[in-house]
Amino acid sequence: MSTGPLEGLLVADFSRVLAAPYLTMLLGDLGADIVKVERPGTGDDTRGWGPPHHRGDATYNLSVNRNKRSVVLDLAQPEGRSAARRLATRADVLIENFRPGTMARLGLDEKSLRTRNPGLIYCSLSGFGTGPGAALPGYDLLVQAVGGLMSVTGLAPGQPTKTGVALVDVLCGLHAGIGVLAALRHRDRTGQGQLVEVDLLSTLLSSMVNQSAAHTLTGTVPGIMGNRHPSIAPYEVFPAADRPMVLAVGTDRQFRSLVSVLGLPGLADDARFATNTARVAHADELASLLSTSLSARTAEEWYDLLTPHGVPCGPVNDLADAFRLAERLELSPQVRVDGRDLVANPIRLEATPPTYRKAPPALGEHTEEVLHWLATEPKEGYR
Repeated sequence: MSTGPLEGLLVADFSRVLAAPYLTMLLGDLGADIVKVERPGTGDDTRGWGPPHHRGDATYNLSVNRNKRSVVLDLAQPEGRSAARRLATRADVLIENFRPGTMARLGLDEKSLRTRNPGLIYCSLSGFGTGPGAALPGYDLLVQAVGGLMSVTGLAPGQPTKTGVALVDVLCGLHAGIGVLAALRHRDRTGQGQLVEVDLLSTLLSSMVNQSAAHTLTGTVPGIMGNRHPSIAPYEVFPAADRPMVLAVGTDRQFRSLVSVLGLPGLADDARFATNTARVAHADELASLLSTSLSARTAEEWYDLLTPHGVPCGPVNDLADAFRLAERLELSPQVRVDGRDLVANPIRLEATPPTYRKAPPALGEHTEEVLHWLATEPKEGYR
């Protein structure tokens, strides 16, 4: 039985924390064999990032490390470096997110390994690239700040706010994953591996899409707008009778349906609100009128009334509500792996779906197994 579209692919995983471990977990879900190299004693930093814990393990670590084998290697010692080089020599893909220069000092850089393994896809994730920013620490919060995301996120001007999760790390891992798959496609055609580099700052600037393009094309420097959208209205949070809700009205037809259900059909023909451009220009007036009507019913009641008319809306859920919604929509958001309820891979493939073969490993759980394998001579089909 196939374990996924990447079955037979060996990934040497020299990653820690979030961006790169998230990437390697996704590759593992798709069938790749992930061998995660961890330092003695403490392992990946996230093993100590709690609470919360589940059965003694930090949930942060559990969230991004399923479908992997953990091997402890002391890269400060010759024996550890030798084993790491043997692993890299056999690997199809190597992924690392040490500070630039660290792998070179260990003799594990791309150029050193290329002579032994010309087909190796070598993927490096960093905070600020390998140039003048190489020495800067690549923490998600720092990049959200200096990369501009916090400058457009918050309740009001002067109140910059980070996102509720390390979003830039996740986006960086996803972009790196696309790079790895593209490099593998190139290798399929040519037999040659290549270097893949992705950094947090460049990832964020690209991921800010319309905000970034507004700046590069017109010189606009956007600021904090709270929950409003700079180019669409009404597209923000409103108070319902019981809790906040959102309207995400992107077309004039949706707006006409909205105001009709609200009992305010005349707003669709009002010159201030007849077009999206006009609504953005008069967003304060529009929000005031809509808030008065929306406060008369609960968020769920408005969802039930507006959704059949094609008006995008919904309550502001907490995470428990969000999982319940996904279950109600039959999206199967959770998977049980060795008695642990983990978040499912969101990719759906008809012929080769993700598989969940291994629970997140204990530190060094597979060290003996992997070292024994590395000590044997490679054979055809050894993976």
